[in-house]
Amino acid sequence: MAIVKVWIEEGCTVCNECESAAPEVFKILDETSVILAEARQDGVEGLNETEKSPLAGDLGSELEDEINEAIEACPVEVIKFEAD
Repeated sequence: MAIVKVWIEEGCTVCNECESAAPEVFKILDETSVILAEARQDGVEGLNETEKSPLAGDLGSELEDEINEAIEACPVEVIKFEAD
């Protein structure tokens, strides 16, 4: 079961857990975390909350463990995902 989409909902506390677990997918900014443009099929850096762009290529399969680690480590549970 690969992760197809990942997004960040409102409420990020910028704890850096997601970027530490999966730096190929997440990036910490001053006030929130974002999904990197390189990690998204649409090539746009952002929360991906409204667009819910799929992950690029096989990233969801290749980094499934790291993404799951980021999701589990998030203290405010704002990282959401969709799997196939």
